[in-house]
Amino acid sequence: MAKIGNIDVGDFPLLLAPMEDVSDPPFRALCKEQGADVVYTEFISSEGLIRDAAKSVMKLDIYEKERPVGIQIFGANLDSMLQSVEIVEASGPDIIDINFGCPVKKVVSKGAGAGILKDIDLMVSLTEAMVKHTKLPVTVKTRLGWDENTIMIKEVAERLQDVGCQAISIHGRTRAQMYKGNADWKPIAEVKNNPRMHIPVFGNGDVDTPERAMEMRDKYGLDGAMIGRASIGYPWFFKEVKHYFKTGEHALPPTMEERVEAARRHLQMAIDWKGEKLGVFETRRHYTNYFKGIPDFKPYRMKMVTSDDSADVFAAFDEVLQKFGDHQFV
Repeated sequence: MAKIGNIDVGDFPLLLAPMEDVSDPPFRALCKEQGADVVYTEFISSEGLIRDAAKSVMKLDIYEKERPVGIQIFGANLDSMLQSVEIVEASGPDIIDINFGCPVKKVVSKGAGAGILKDIDLMVSLTEAMVKHTKLPVTVKTRLGWDENTIMIKEVAERLQDVGCQAISIHGRTRAQMYKGNADWKPIAEVKNNPRMHIPVFGNGDVDTPERAMEMRDKYGLDGAMIGRASIGYPWFFKEVKHYFKTGEHALPPTMEERVEAARRHLQMAIDWKGEKLGVFETRRHYTNYFKGIPDFKPYRMKMVTSDDSADVFAAFDEVLQKFGDHQFV
């Protein structure tokens, strides 16, 4: 059984990765229903929190049905990070996660996210200070290194553990790779197999089939898998991985009725949480995967991703169910 601090997260837990404009409360609720063991918020700027920026503060919303839930923050300034810990604590999460892995330029240019991989001493000292500043378990999400010439993840993970980090999730790419090429899980396995390591080591990157999740567990010996892109528009992925672990067989894919119902619920929860305009806009990226594999679907998808009126999107869902209701997914 893997444990994050005193939180039992099960045998080889499946974690929903923190994803900007994706892992919000509506989507986290759907993933939790479909078997996600731990869910994380979108990453939140520590500077935005202490400035009381509306978008950052809104991301602190968490709900009982999500637990255990982690709030992820990023930043490179010690004072700002410590102030943000206090703000995050008030929201009552189970875990505080530090983002040391985001590769996007606007984050990296400030020395945050994966930018801190250029200064491992700062990475470790920030983690240590945050651990000392909260009673909640602190975890870290990071990458293998800045580039292929600076991969020191085995040493880095050990140092983070030594200052009190309670679990580490490692994306199997460097910052230089961004999301290109294939994730390399071998260095993550080296972290896990380090006899000095005793905290959970979770793998991330390219876990896009149940077989890949099983490979991460059985071949690489990791403690759990963090699922990102494979879950976008497909919250059933968690359930399907668990079914495969249990039976060795693939679960039947969700029916058209189940897909339409999930898309409807997703959109309605998003509108209820963030309002009509943002609710409609930020669910668009999910529709391709909700309805992937349907022939001649483009006109319906275009309605879903171009309309600014939720009534039009809900009407498109009804049309899809009426026209493709007997479509068999494989």
